[in-house]
Amino acid sequence: MTELDLLGAHVSTAGGVGNAPGRGARIGATAIQIFTKTPNQWREPALTPAEIAKFTAELGRTEIRAVVAHDSYLINLASPDSVLRAASTASFKAELRRCQQLGVKFLVTHPGNHKNDRAAGLRRNAAAYEECLESIAGPVLLIETTAGAGTALGATFEELARLLHLIPASLHERIAFCADTCHLYSAGYDLVNDWEGVWHEWEKQIGLQYLRCIHLNDSKFPFGSRRDRHEWIGEGTLGPGPFRTVMQDTRFRNIIKIVETPKGDDGARHDRRMLRRLRAYARRTSPRRQQ
Repeated sequence: MTELDLLGAHVSTAGGVGNAPGRGARIGATAIQIFTKTPNQWREPALTPAEIAKFTAELGRTEIRAVVAHDSYLINLASPDSVLRAASTASFKAELRRCQQLGVKFLVTHPGNHKNDRAAGLRRNAAAYEECLESIAGPVLLIETTAGAGTALGATFEELARLLHLIPASLHERIAFCADTCHLYSAGYDLVNDWEGVWHEWEKQIGLQYLRCIHLNDSKFPFGSRRDRHEWIGEGTLGPGPFRTVMQDTRFRNIIKIVETPKGDDGARHDRRMLRRLRAYARRTSPRRQQ
C-alpha cells in the first residue's frame, strides 16, 4: 500500500454497522463503502449510541482512511409520483442523518428515474437534493453515473452537469460525483479505446474537481449496451487496460476507489483478489505522465 492508496470494496454491515471496518481490514482495504441500513426495505432503523461508538472505535483500529455510504435502492427523488417522492425524500434524509452520526463524509446516490419527462425529473431531483441538504448538515453527496437503462437519469455528463447547476451554488461544496467504470462504458463512454477523450469530456462538462470517488467494475455486457451488470476486474468487456490506466494515472491518485465486483462463493476472498490485482496494475509500469 502507498501513502495515497484509497482503495477498497463494498463491505457488509451484517450484524451491525460496527462490523464493517473489520471486514474491510481483512481484505486489505484502505477505503470501504457500506449500507447504513438494509437497502431494499423502507424501514429506517435508528443507530444506537453503542453501534456508533463501535463503528468509530473499530475504524480507528484499522488502516481505513475513507468511508463512503450508498443510499437505498428504493429511493427515487426524480419520481413524478408525489407519494413515492415524499417517501424517498424522508428516506434520503435518514440516510444523511445516519452518515452524520457515524462521521461518514460521503453518500453515494443514484439520480433516479424520471418515468415520463426527463427535464422535469431533473428538476424534481435537484429540488429534493436541495431540501435534504438544507435539512441535514455534513455529508457530501456523490451523484453516481448510470448506465442509462430505461428512464434512469445521469447517464451523460451533460445531464449530470445540468443537475449540478439546478442545485443552488451555495450547496455545491456538498455536491460531487462518483464515476462507475461499468456504467460509463455501458452508457457509451469508451474507456477502452478513448480514455483521454472520456476524461477530457468530463472536464469540459463537469470538471475533474467534482470527481471524488470511482467505482471500479468491469462489465458483463458490451460497449454501449446500457446494461448494468458488473464483472471481476479485467475479466469482462473492458478488460485490464482501463483499470491498469486508472491505477497509474496521477490525476486519480487521491480519489477513493471502490470495487463492487461479484462476491461469488466467498466475498472476502474475491475482494482481496481484486484489490491485489489493482495494486499490481499500479506497480507494473511507471505512472502515466500527465500534461
